[in-house]
Amino acid sequence: MSDLVYVRDKDYIPRIAAVHDLCGYGKCSLGVAIPVLSAAGCDVCPVPTGLFSSHTAFPGWYMHDTTDILDDYLKAWEGIDVNIDAIYSGFLGDPKQVEIIESLYEKYPEAIKFVDPVMADHGKVYPTYTPELCDAMAKLSARADVLTPNLTEAAIILGLPIGDEWEGTDITNGRAHELVKALLDLGARNVVLKGIQRKNETVIRNFVGGEEVDGIVEVSNEFVNYMLHGTGDVYASCVLGGIMKGISLVRSVEFAGDFVHDAMIVSSKQPHFMERGVSFETLLHKVCDLK
Repeated sequence: MSDLVYVRDKDYIPRIAAVHDLCGYGKCSLGVAIPVLSAAGCDVCPVPTGLFSSHTAFPGWYMHDTTDILDDYLKAWEGIDVNIDAIYSGFLGDPKQVEIIESLYEKYPEAIKFVDPVMADHGKVYPTYTPELCDAMAKLSARADVLTPNLTEAAIILGLPIGDEWEGTDITNGRAHELVKALLDLGARNVVLKGIQRKNETVIRNFVGGEEVDGIVEVSNEFVNYMLHGTGDVYASCVLGGIMKGISLVRSVEFAGDFVHDAMIVSSKQPHFMERGVSFETLLHKVCDLK
């Protein structure tokens, strides 16, 4: 068994279709994916699923749904012979966007399918997500080569009711293993179940399992006791960046957790950091140097 999701030629720059929204203020989505993956030595080709004035924790945010332009947008790529090595999807704005991503899967069958199913956390679904969109995201997740859900997203994908268990992140290793195995049985090739944080503990745990992993591996990092918008996008982008550098999935997950931790410390030194979002710019050299 190889522990690599992607084998990279040292002189080759892989190309990634990043299917995310673009947010003007409050760093997340494409504003994170482009610099992090570029630092990993990748050519990032944005496919914007929506345009946001700011992340949705701000009052009065504006969203423009780009669904209607995406067919023509991607059709134009066919005319210029764009080749894609990975398809990285995150926040989506409409169930039809899942169909568009699936069409990319058909056009680029050899591309790595990396799905960060951004739709919920702590037992609550994000305000722009309808039941139809959640169902479509679950369908997409079953096709992933690498799937990176939190607990609430894992429950939605598996069709489990979002009850008391999903409002927090305090679950046993056994329960985490069950969820990883269930997601693999659903069809995902590799799973990173992220963000398990137990009461009175100072670490945050992630569980990794799949075809490129020997059993289910726990990866932990020091827990930082505040939440910042965009950390999930930084985390997923670092995992994919490591993969595309030809590093093992488990090592990529270790790096992603450490990078997010360090970015949160840097962020805490910025004015209005709780609103501004995660600051990672001064740490991008670590992505460049990752081996």
